Order: sequence, then structure tokens, then C-alpha cells
Amino acid sequence: MWMCLVMSLMILVEKLMVGGVSLFVKVLMLKPERRYKWEPFREDVEVGQSAYPMVLVQIPMYNEREVYKLSIGAACRLAWPSNRMIIQVLDDSTDPAVKELVEEEVRMWSRKGMNIKYEVRDNRKGYKAGALREGMKHNYVQHCDYVAIFDADFQPEPDFLERMIPFLLYNSKIALVQARWKFVNANECLMTRIQEMSLDYHFKIEQEAGSSTFAFFGFNGTAGVWRIVALNEAGGWKDRTTVEDMDLAVRASLGGWKFVYVGDVKVKSELPSTFKAYRFQQHRWSCGPANLFKKMAMEIIRTGKVSIWKKFYVIYSFFFVGKIVAHSVTFIFYCVLIPASILLPEVDIPKWGVVYVPLVITLCKAVGTPSSVHLIVFWILFENVMSLHRIKAAITGLLEAGRVNEWIVTEKLGDALKIKTSIIINTVNIDVSNVATPLIDASTQETKKPPSRLWSRFNFGELGVAFFILSCGFYDVLYVKKGYFVYLFLQGTAFFVAGVGYVGTLVA
Repeated sequence: MWMCLVMSLMILVEKLMVGGVSLFVKVLMLKPERRYKWEPFREDVEVGQSAYPMVLVQIPMYNEREVYKLSIGAACRLAWPSNRMIIQVLDDSTDPAVKELVEEEVRMWSRKGMNIKYEVRDNRKGYKAGALREGMKHNYVQHCDYVAIFDADFQPEPDFLERMIPFLLYNSKIALVQARWKFVNANECLMTRIQEMSLDYHFKIEQEAGSSTFAFFGFNGTAGVWRIVALNEAGGWKDRTTVEDMDLAVRASLGGWKFVYVGDVKVKSELPSTFKAYRFQQHRWSCGPANLFKKMAMEIIRTGKVSIWKKFYVIYSFFFVGKIVAHSVTFIFYCVLIPASILLPEVDIPKWGVVYVPLVITLCKAVGTPSSVHLIVFWILFENVMSLHRIKAAITGLLEAGRVNEWIVTEKLGDALKIKTSIIINTVNIDVSNVATPLIDASTQETKKPPSRLWSRFNFGELGVAFFILSCGFYDVLYVKKGYFVYLFLQGTAFFVAGVGYVGTLVA
């Protein structure tokens, strides 16, 4: 119990620190344009468009039937001279029909004068990291200075490069400029609203604080621009974990490079709208960082290119508290120990640990999306439900067991949800024979469709936790009378609703 209370205090201090930094930056209006040299890019009268740096735009995709036109079209509409930009569509699709559609879209934009390349591989080794790495090997990339990366459902505004490139052009130590995500389907259902709250906090508070203090944060894998020299110096894309973006960011930061988060630049994207898709996504986002922490902890400690304070920030704040403690204490304390204290009346959890600390942490995280503050109770309950999956994923990553290197690719729906009645979750296992913990051979990859049996919609892990918490709630009402039953009934009901599959967009 006391260990959980200590971890809760660690999270509280962390939230207060990053929140304070973000507030300081906002009050003093210390936007990136004021902290770093930034000037609007102007065409040189003498040399013309050749003054523009050469930019590579990479769009990795895999069977993205619903959104491939959106990402390719948005990239081709970027306000940048077509002779100073190369758009690279990295198509790992296994569906021949989709590959044909994507290739025809590329040909259509090429006929319009865009410098766009359609690149495919004869294998899917390394999945996204492998595709990006192979894309960087083409001869024409040698002429590029910077690379912008967009996932298939991301739609940058035309002025994206004009607003991002100057940070790299005028500041030689900046390796990465990261934009903020904006969600086109945030209002689709309650689950997407809750995701928006969590991700808005991540960008507005966590990324802003990391950028403003140590010029470091985790690359979000898309909607960012890299200096190619820095990317190569850091060792390029590695597929040893399922978070190749974070892996690259940590290695580049250890090399002394700086990162900048530009919150005023927003890129439209899509949130997963089904509970199954969200669970798979969160497994990767929780398992990968824990696995990367295990692989890189000693490397971070031994490096001599960054200060001891930055090392402390990366190891303690970024990895240990943010990726391990946060997932552990949420489930163990709020979903196990507090309910279990009802069955053990002699266990007396201090009121500050049950009420005050969680309240302050919640208020700190709620400031990211003030317009959704009325949903804060639902957000708390749902985050506790998801903690079941996050702690399992984090443990899997630390132990390098089971699904540690499993990739789950969720089919993007785009606007098709209004007319479609099905969603396919593609499970992809890939081979990385040259790393310490190889992934599963790509030749064994398979596409699985949800079974049609009615009971398959039930999530028995959530139902088991729901039964435990609700039982403790009834025991509190009938015998113990600690007063925890209100929380226990609400939390138990949340687990039950998730357990029977009534979360997110319901599709057959």
C-alpha cells in the first residue's frame, strides 16, 4: 500500500512540474518562434526556388483503402515548390486491389506535375520502421535535407512545411520539429472524446514541457520533420521494438540534438473508434516504451554527450514515471488495493491518498481540454479500465514476453463508418532476425477477422475485474461502511460496460 502511495506522489509531483512549465510558457508567451530563430521563408530573387531546401515527404501505408487519397492529396497540396520536394509513398499493402488503387493515385498526381514516387518492398521486415529505413536508401534521397513523415490518415495543411522548416533551417542543432495532432472524429462517440482529452494533455502539457525544458520529447511517429543528417547520425530507423519513433528520438537526443514542439501547427488525423482497435493501439503504446526502457537504460546512463540532468529527466521522468509507474499505480492502487481494503477492514488507506492526490492529478490532466471538463468522471473511469491493458503491456515489455513485438494494424475508416458495417483488425507479426529479441517471421503474417459468435464480443478480463470491484462495493454497503461504495459501484460498472463490449462505436 505504501509503495502505491509513494508512486502516486511521484506522479503528482511530475504532473505539477510539467503543468507548471506549460503554464509558465503560456503566460509569458514563450512560443518556439521566440525561443529559436524563425523567419518566414522567402524566395531568393537571384536564385529563385533553388533557395528552398530539398524536402522528402514519406507516407508509409498498409492496406489503407479508406484514407490513402486523403494523405497523398494533402501531401501533394503542400505549399512548397514541386521541384524542391519529393513525395514518397511507401506502400506495404498486401491487398493487390489496394496496391493498384494507391499506385494509380500516385500516377494521377505525377501527371499533374508532382515529384511523387511509389515504392514497394518484396517483404515487410520491420514493418513501419523497415519501410521508412528502406525509403531512405533510394539515391534521390541523398539530395534531401529534411524528411517529413505522415501516417496514412494524417492530413497536413498546405502551409505545414512553410511553418516547420524555418526552425531547422535557421537552428543547426535542432533535429526534430513536431506538430500537434487534431482529430477529425473526436465527436464520434464518448470514447473518442475521452481519447481527445488524454492526447490533448499529452501534446499541450507533456510535449510542451519537454520541449521547453530539455528540448526533448518522444517523437510521435508522424506529423513531424527530421533533419536527415541527425536521423542518420543517430543510427536511422531501428525495428528492435514497436516504438521505432521513440527509439529514434531517444538516440538522437543522446547525441546532443534538440527537439522543438510547435503546438500552433495542427495536423488532422483519425482516432480509433472501436474498443478493440483502441485496446490494440494502447498495448503497443504501453509495451513498446517499457521494452525500449529496458534496452536503453544503461546506454542513457553511459552517454557523455548530454548533462546529468537531462539523463535524469529521460530515465526518471520520461521513462520510469511516465511509462512504468503511471501504468502500474493506476491499476494496482485504484482497481485492486482500494477495493481490497474493503475486505480487509484493518487496512486503513490515508484519505489524502484516496481523495486528495487523485483529485489534484485529475485536475492537472483535465486542463488539456477545458471544453470536455464535464466528461471528467467518465474520463477517470475509462482510464482506470484501460489501465488493466496498459499494465499488462508494460510488464510484457519489461519481461520481453508474449506479445512484446506484435504489431496490430487497425484499418482506418475515414468517412466510411457512416456506410460500412464492419471493421477488420489486421494482426501482423514481423521478422527482425538481426536484433536481440527477434520478431515473428513476416511469412507467418495473417489477417484475422472477428469471429461471428455472440460471446466473442465479451471481454472477460474486464468482466472479472468488474465482478471483484462490484462485490467489494456491496460488501462495503452491507458490512464495512467505509463509504467507498460510490466509487466502487461507478468503477465496477465501467469495467462491466467495457466487458460486455458497449464502448466506442459499435460495428458488426
